[in-house]
Amino acid sequence: MFDALFNYPKVLARHLAGPAADERQRYLVHRATVDGVAHATLLRIARELLIVARWIDLAPGRPVTPQDILSAAQRWAAHQLAQGRAGDERWSRQLFVQTATAWLRFLGRLVETPRDAPDGFSADVEDFVTHLRDERGLAPVTVQNRRWHVDCFLKTARPSKASIAQITIADIDAFLGLKGQEGWCCVSVTSSANALRSFFRHAEERGWCRRGIAAAIDSPRLFKQEGLPGGPAWDDVQRLLASTGGEDARDIRDRAILMLFAIYGLRSGEVRQLRLDDLDWTNEVITVNRRKQWRTQFYPLVTSVGDAVLQYLKSVRPRCARRELFLTLKAPFRPLSPGGMYHVVSSRLAQLGIQVPNHRGPHCLRHSCASRLVATGLSLKEIGDHLGHRSAYATRIYAKVDLTGLREVADFDLRGLL
Repeated sequence: MFDALFNYPKVLARHLAGPAADERQRYLVHRATVDGVAHATLLRIARELLIVARWIDLAPGRPVTPQDILSAAQRWAAHQLAQGRAGDERWSRQLFVQTATAWLRFLGRLVETPRDAPDGFSADVEDFVTHLRDERGLAPVTVQNRRWHVDCFLKTARPSKASIAQITIADIDAFLGLKGQEGWCCVSVTSSANALRSFFRHAEERGWCRRGIAAAIDSPRLFKQEGLPGGPAWDDVQRLLASTGGEDARDIRDRAILMLFAIYGLRSGEVRQLRLDDLDWTNEVITVNRRKQWRTQFYPLVTSVGDAVLQYLKSVRPRCARRELFLTLKAPFRPLSPGGMYHVVSSRLAQLGIQVPNHRGPHCLRHSCASRLVATGLSLKEIGDHLGHRSAYATRIYAKVDLTGLREVADFDLRGLL
């Protein structure tokens, strides 16, 4: 890899003779073949890797921590400033930390503490997450959501509480009240309360706190229509799809993504996890792995969706070793993040001025899909099968949004039958 990056013999020799040359080359090959990183970016990474290898102790068997990286980065940045090669330590330090962290994580040499786990509570949070994942078998997105809410609460409790046993119901009530004042809607506060109730129920079983806290956690009152799913009207969905009719790379990619959300009612994670192998072009079938239900579902590949995906594959999708269907448009090429999928929907809704009562991300199109199916007269069982619901219990809420059907029931005259 060094031979392809450096033409001058002295520069090439310097990189070949530097510390951890094999490990640096292996990482560069990975970035080039898997991530599709551009040549200029590879040059920058290669130069910074040599600096990292020289300033961090990479003795065999020695673990490297984020603190080691930061300490070396600060020394390197101070050296650059003293030599007059930089006017500010910030950028030298930042590039060092980013490059070193990605490289050492790739090599398996980086020893990291659980991300976002508050100090003093990390072991308790990890035990809770393991319980949700391995014992209760909850979907990864559900586990991630509950962990996020628990972490938010524990970060506020950390300054004054040394253990879970010191937390009181007053602390939890104060936290939920604060989030309401900060602008969280009632549904979000309720989700947080449910996550904390689950966590403290687990804490009680483990003996970390006294019993009764979980049962005492109150959720805010939700009004009748507050919990109902809300999505754009189908006319607005058609406007949303029409907004992607251009030949721009982003329009072509987003059109395929939005059609999967609106026509199949897929969840954000299900679209993000689609792989090239999930599209059977011969039999015109698309395979969806529903991690929430731990099962696989097959759909006929609708012509309009197939054409949109095919146009994306032919003219937009980067040529790289990644097998995920939807990737970022710029190098380094990687699968779209949850935030990236959210932006695909929310930015276009905002641009068109389409108002959505609850969700503004991909999930609102799932609700639009369900409402459209209700309007066409499909049964709740058929709608549930299309959406991948495990039972009709999860689909029953869409009967409440079929206002036309409900009015017909209300207007039905039973007197002649009595």
